[in-house]
Amino acid sequence: MSQSPSIPPLVNRGMKFVLRSPLHGMVSKTILLITFTGRKSGKTYTTPVSYSQYGDQVTIFTHADWWKNLRGGAPVTLHIRGRDFQGLAEPVAEDKGAVADGLMAHLRKVPSDARYYGVTFDDQGNPRAEEVEKAVQTVVMIPIRLC
Repeated sequence: MSQSPSIPPLVNRGMKFVLRSPLHGMVSKTILLITFTGRKSGKTYTTPVSYSQYGDQVTIFTHADWWKNLRGGAPVTLHIRGRDFQGLAEPVAEDKGAVADGLMAHLRKVPSDARYYGVTFDDQGNPRAEEVEKAVQTVVMIPIRLC
């Protein structure tokens, strides 16, 4: 993660273990595993990420550069609540308005993620728009349509 502190590798390994185990229910309502192929290396990568889901649309956000492997649309496998799903990821990096709208919706559904983006909530429980606008300058949204 560029502007935000990165997650230690040990934490990511532990989260991968939990998400693949019968204990996944502790965290799998808001965290999934995304598996994708490196564009240059051809290697397979799996990383845990927070998500929100609306029907067959899953949305994740990242500060990290791994999203570049998904440019132009890329097939991914999502391990959600103990099951694997295939999907097509199409990152949105340049359209900051769309990223802001998506992050607002995501934070309403997963308010515990607000701290990773430096966002707080107003008295009505809505993410503060000015903080979301600032956050999206270093964030990429990755909508994934499940197949």
